[in-house]
Amino acid sequence: MSYVIGAHCIDVTDRACLDVCPVDCIYVGDRKSYINANECIDCGACEPECPVDAIFADRTARADENKALFAADSIAFFAEPLPGRDAPLGDPGGAGAVGDLGVDTALVDSYRRS
Repeated sequence: MSYVIGAHCIDVTDRACLDVCPVDCIYVGDRKSYINANECIDCGACEPECPVDAIFADRTARADENKALFAADSIAFFAEPLPGRDAPLGDPGGAGAVGDLGVDTALVDSYRRS
C-alpha cells in the first residue's frame, strides 16, 4: 500500500504533508504534489496533515473512479517522461535532492485553474 494525492491538492500551496514525511517521498510539481509509491513507507503521516483531504491510501482507489485516475496519474508522474524532460523521474531517493519540479502530468495540466 502507498498513499496518493488527488485532485483537491491542485493549486493548493500548503505543504504540511512534506514537513511530516519521514522519507521525503512527496515531490512538488507545478500545481500539485505527488507521492512516489516506491519510496513511500506507508506510514500515513501525511494523510491527517492535508488541510484539503487530498491524500488517500491507494487501496481505496479501487472503489472510486476519480481516485483511481489520480492513482494511475501518480504512477505516470514517476514512470513517464514529464514535459521538458527526456527521461522519467523514476525513484531519485528523495524529493529534497530534486527540488520543486515545476511541471505536472497532462491530467493535472488539464484541470482548470481556480
